[in-house]
Amino acid sequence: MPGTVSLQPTAIPIVDFACFGDGTSPAATEIGKQLVKACQEVGFAYFRNTGIPQAEVDCMFEWSRRLFSLPIETKLLAPHPKEGWKNRGYSGVGREQASQMVFDPTQLAAIRKQTPDFKESFDIGRNNCPLISNVWLPEQVLPGFRDAASTFFDTCHRFEIEKLLPALSLGLELPGGGEFLGKYHQEVENQLRLLHYPAAPAEVFARGEKGRVGAHTDYALGTILFQDDVGGLEVESPRGSGNFVAASPIPGTVVFNIGDFLMRWSNDTLKSTLHRVCAPPNDGKLGMIKERFSIPYFMSPDRDLLVDCLPGCWDEDTPKKYEPVSAGAYVDMRINATYS
Repeated sequence: MPGTVSLQPTAIPIVDFACFGDGTSPAATEIGKQLVKACQEVGFAYFRNTGIPQAEVDCMFEWSRRLFSLPIETKLLAPHPKEGWKNRGYSGVGREQASQMVFDPTQLAAIRKQTPDFKESFDIGRNNCPLISNVWLPEQVLPGFRDAASTFFDTCHRFEIEKLLPALSLGLELPGGGEFLGKYHQEVENQLRLLHYPAAPAEVFARGEKGRVGAHTDYALGTILFQDDVGGLEVESPRGSGNFVAASPIPGTVVFNIGDFLMRWSNDTLKSTLHRVCAPPNDGKLGMIKERFSIPYFMSPDRDLLVDCLPGCWDEDTPKKYEPVSAGAYVDMRINATYS
């Protein structure tokens, strides 16, 4: 992969939610300002003291390991639908190829002939969604998985609604204090994704035969990422430089990044930044690249609401750059370009 890599962990700021409370205090406003500053300058941040119990995170990683250790024929009992935008169920290795703002079918076909993303995934949305139903394994195959995944989805959503969206609203000084963005997130159009990057000989990565995930931006409002201790996530910094810094795992934190839709919604005030997953150093004498697990939680506004530029993000000197668009139309377009 092109681009140089720096191992400076300080390139990505840490935002601590310990004193956020109910979002009405001066301390909460200051946290919001710190968050928006990070989103303007880097597009990424580590979050500390989110209120998401570490025990729940550890439990979800254990479920992920159990899921991906199942035989392929068992995992395919919950297949991802053929439509790319229906992000539910299991996708095997090679099903996805990250692309960056490419929508022409001929160009996409050429990209997909290149090294596919060497990962497998399982996608989960809210239960009882009228548009996209969850695709679950039969309960007897992995008893308890459905309940555990649904509970963790709800835990992440609670942090989004109670702390993250209020903090962004406060930091952007949007009308209504911390309540503004939450009004656009009533339908829980979010996605929990379990990711597994299998182990493989180091030489196949060195030759370019396999890759984990190429440089890309996320599509929607933003992403909360839980990662194991293997590492491999890299973030472009400074933005547009082609230089990547390691977003190494920091115990007790989660990683957050802005998505393209929020960048557009904020008139490019907040930055959606390129990032990628590279193979970490090989495993010593074995010459193997370790397997990696991660759990991103993708957040999106209500899909049918037409949204215009956020208040305070445009004026006579800084006119609106984009036409109003619905989150559903925009995100579906981007997802369909990802799936083969």
